[in-house]
Amino acid sequence: MAKYTSTKGNFLVATLQPKTLTTYQENLNYLMDYIKHSGAELIVAPELCLTNFDYENFEKVAAFSEKALEELLGLVSSQILLLTMTVKEGDVFFNRAFVIHEHKVVYAQDKHKLFKLGTEEKYFEAGEKEAIVSFEINGVSYAILICFELRFKELWKQIEGVDIVMIPARWGATRKEHLETLSRALAIMNQTFVVVSNSADEDMASSSAIISPWGEVTATDHVEVIEKIIDLKDVKRVRRLIKMH
Repeated sequence: MAKYTSTKGNFLVATLQPKTLTTYQENLNYLMDYIKHSGAELIVAPELCLTNFDYENFEKVAAFSEKALEELLGLVSSQILLLTMTVKEGDVFFNRAFVIHEHKVVYAQDKHKLFKLGTEEKYFEAGEKEAIVSFEINGVSYAILICFELRFKELWKQIEGVDIVMIPARWGATRKEHLETLSRALAIMNQTFVVVSNSADEDMASSSAIISPWGEVTATDHVEVIEKIIDLKDVKRVRRLIKMH
């Protein structure tokens, strides 16, 4: 039997839905303050929650990301934190997801599908498709799709079988129904928990949610944090009930 984060196979999940504050440091302070005072064992933050897509100041953004990562590594112990940050390697920049646990980066993944309607391809280097894989922490299997990657069915197949899919996003308000429909469909199709964390900025969709393998949605656009205790036995229960293979 898998050893879950909590002894009963369930644990408290938090997905954040904040507005972007004025400075990078304010955003970092907000995140760190939540981590310090939260009982959540898994925390998912929106895509680039500390700096947004601040293309005009990319060197400054990358330098701040290094500083922020160091501070977060010092803070996060037994909790699991997922966020994405802009990192620089050589002459190129990546939108990189970091999973932090026990003061270490236990998994990292670069965004592969850059948003074609925006200007991401002009500024970011795309990560490798083959690098989008499952990973395990304390007997629980996870996968990450970063924002636009949610739209690609081949990636759903690629991460099939995991317990929890985490989706950090900055998804626009005009495509709000797409985010909600796709994330729920992913939960039902892959029979997995899906945790969506999206920005609440005026032009963003909000729609952060915790979705069960049965497709039950816990969400509200009017709060900065959505928390729910999930029972990972629900994954096995649903997969036994409706066999997909």
